[in-house]
Amino acid sequence: MSGRRGDLFQVRVGVRGYELDIQGHLNQAVYLQYAEHARWEYLRAAGITPAKLQASRSGPVVLETTIRYLSELRAGDEVDVSCAFEWGGGKTFKLRQELRKPDGTLAADVVAVGGILDLDARRLVADPGAHLRKIADNPDLFDPPTP
Repeated sequence: MSGRRGDLFQVRVGVRGYELDIQGHLNQAVYLQYAEHARWEYLRAAGITPAKLQASRSGPVVLETTIRYLSELRAGDEVDVSCAFEWGGGKTFKLRQELRKPDGTLAADVVAVGGILDLDARRLVADPGAHLRKIADNPDLFDPPTP
């Protein structure tokens, strides 16, 4: 399941047994994979595919990631992974993500700093929000959530 809950884009993911660590909870690296999955689902919902990015000679890059682990996830749990872009005035943006159990318990908080790389110049594009809106089929998805 993916889509928006109100103005918040989210994807539901089920925790699989092979993703667990020796303590029986979700391996720390898999939290980041869930966050990455939600980011790509967000782009897909906006109508941006890897092929479309290649055609525009651009691609998303992650420059920094911070994650706070708050509540363990175990095999069979489900988690809703949200994704919200925060556009600044420069070449980078923030992606704020939460991993929440269906009962609302916050399992993890992820903040990433990203940009859009010009694949020919090997530099970040000047306005990543404008670039994504330009190639998106559904550019309104990149508008900030309403309070």
